[in-house]
Amino acid sequence: MDEALVQVAIPRDLVDFLRVEPQTNSKAQAFTKAFLRNSTQQQSQLKVQSMLSHKAVILGYSRPKKDKSRRNSKKAKGLNARQKRAMKIFQIKPEHQRYELFLPLHELWRQYITDLCSGLKSTSSPQFIQQKLLKADFHGAIITVVRSKCPSYVGITGILVQEFKHVFKIITKEDKLKVIPKRNSVFAVEINGFVSHIYGSKFEQRASERSAKKFKVRGTIDL
Repeated sequence: MDEALVQVAIPRDLVDFLRVEPQTNSKAQAFTKAFLRNSTQQQSQLKVQSMLSHKAVILGYSRPKKDKSRRNSKKAKGLNARQKRAMKIFQIKPEHQRYELFLPLHELWRQYITDLCSGLKSTSSPQFIQQKLLKADFHGAIITVVRSKCPSYVGITGILVQEFKHVFKIITKEDKLKVIPKRNSVFAVEINGFVSHIYGSKFEQRASERSAKKFKVRGTIDL
């Protein structure tokens, strides 16, 4: 921008409109130099002229600093496995180990699995139902151990209350909590007349992981 244009006097019509008192050139120049001297660091006249000629100067501004403490406080810190075991989060208290307490959960599971399998009609394909059951959540299902390499597990029936990666926890009608390993066991699940068998060795995953897994059809499955 031309220096002469910057220092030109304000026109008379703008003076009346803005209601300002015009200054002479000498007074305006003295004010500008005094303002720059008080607002900038003490530099030589040559450095001041160079700074004003080649870059913009922002007076009295500093960028606000981010509050790191507030940002870190917003992050939710979960419990690790050791802390969960110490707090006994996954343990069912003895007074809660009652079969009748989990019957409403079983009724909810029956409604859930019926909707998942499109009503479980007599014309439904067994392969279709099997594919749905592979990714279903079995909390609340009544399961029975029909085969196992450990004979003492065979015949145990109850409501599945907890499923972990390697075991099922069920409540029997005798109000006993049983821990059944998935490996080397076969479980039967009855739903509205349909009986499906679960091969525990192929279910050694958490329910959340199994829902996203792609299963391959195999001809035979052994214990």
